[in-house]
Amino acid sequence: MDSVEHSPLGLFERYLSLWVASCIAAGVGLGLFVPGVFSTIAALEYASVNLVVAVFIWVMIYPMMVNVDFASLKDVGKKPKGLCITLVINWLIKPFTMAALGILFFEIIFAGLVDPQDAKEYIAGMILLGVAPCTAMVFVWSQLVRGDANYTLVQVSINDIIMVFAFAPITALLLGVTDIVVPWETLLLSVALYVIIPLAAGYVTRKALDSSGNNDRIEQFTARIKPFSVMGLLATVVLLFGFQAQTIVDKPSVIALIAVPLIVQSYGIFALAYAWGYLWRVPFSTAAPAAMIGTSNFFELAVAVAISLFGLNSGAALATVVGVLVEVPVMLSLVAFANRTRHWFDK
Repeated sequence: MDSVEHSPLGLFERYLSLWVASCIAAGVGLGLFVPGVFSTIAALEYASVNLVVAVFIWVMIYPMMVNVDFASLKDVGKKPKGLCITLVINWLIKPFTMAALGILFFEIIFAGLVDPQDAKEYIAGMILLGVAPCTAMVFVWSQLVRGDANYTLVQVSINDIIMVFAFAPITALLLGVTDIVVPWETLLLSVALYVIIPLAAGYVTRKALDSSGNNDRIEQFTARIKPFSVMGLLATVVLLFGFQAQTIVDKPSVIALIAVPLIVQSYGIFALAYAWGYLWRVPFSTAAPAAMIGTSNFFELAVAVAISLFGLNSGAALATVVGVLVEVPVMLSLVAFANRTRHWFDK
């Protein structure tokens, strides 16, 4: 996996903001001009799970899950500080600060600007983002800061395992705090569909490819299927913004209001994790990815669960979609900041 760290960035990673921005524009445009197509797609669901969105999300997540190396868990004890930062930020701080910011902004600061019921759904969407730590895009962020690829893999592997057991209970707890009825059956189904099944498929694929003990086969396989992951991401963005096109055009101020606490959360969590790594004398190649993991979100899961729980046109789904809109530019700005401050960790 060391070769990953030094490999040149692909076309997608290099122009990530451009591709996502183009798909956002395409989604909104198509949603406005051919709304019937999106209505038809929206109707293709089973047990509150949209089948088309599910397929695209599986296509997007699966290649990343193949990278999850359970064998790497034996290396957990070699750099415990970085892992400690990742786990504490992701599971003991981030979900709760996101919920607190949602309540602060939508029940207090923005109380007179939005409908109370809509406000609850926006908070719910924010909570779903906060409880879903990054799994896929973190490999891109880690690569952009030239982080330790193997250790990033360890951090992601541990996070995925914890997510299987912790996502639903923490989500239910926080949604309950905000007085939203939690349909446990749908929530657990979403975790199974978007975490457990892709993770299991990735594990089986990895075992089949790695039977000879040669990681080159895994790297070659993931390189071949990576374009499908990119296509899945871009297609998902087009669909999500297509579903929400009319709302985005009719209520641009709502998009801005949702973006404010999400941006505050992102920069705040990064500052906390990055400063912790600096003060704890964690090497930059470990500290920077740890901060990136804590800041970034598994928005694929958050979007899917929001759609399953509240519907395609809900405020919760809109909030998670705004999360997609906010995340890319914010994360790229943090990557630039981390690279400029790399020397801080050499002292």
